[in-house]
Amino acid sequence: MDKRLVFTTSTEIVRVPSDTVVYITADGNYSVMTLANGESYVLTMQLGQVERRLSEMLDNDDNRFIRIGKSLIVNRDLIAFINPARQKMILSDCRTFHHEVSASKEALRALKELLEKEAAR
Repeated sequence: MDKRLVFTTSTEIVRVPSDTVVYITADGNYSVMTLANGESYVLTMQLGQVERRLSEMLDNDDNRFIRIGKSLIVNRDLIAFINPARQKMILSDCRTFHHEVSASKEALRALKELLEKEAAR
C-alpha cells in the first residue's frame, strides 16, 4: 500500500494514499486536492503549505509531486499530455480517469523540458 498523506485541521482529518492524488490547486487561502476517483477535498492551507507538508510526509527520493506555476501541484507519474501553446495538460492513468488542467505557457514549457531531460537519462 502506498504511503498515506494526512492533512488535519481543528475539525477534520483527510487521509488518502499518495498515489490516488492527481493534482492540488490553489484557491485563495485554501487548496483543493483532487483524487483519481473524482473526489476532491478542500484543505485549509495555502498551496505553499501543502507543498511543504508533502515534502515532510514523503521520502526524500519520492519526488512524484511537482509544483507548476503559482497555483498547481501535480502527480508527475500521471502526466499523460502537455501542450504549452494551448496551456493544456492531461493527467491520466490511461485506463480509468482523465483530468484536464491548465497552467501558464511558461510553466508547462519548463515542465515539458524537465520531463524530456529525465526521459533522455
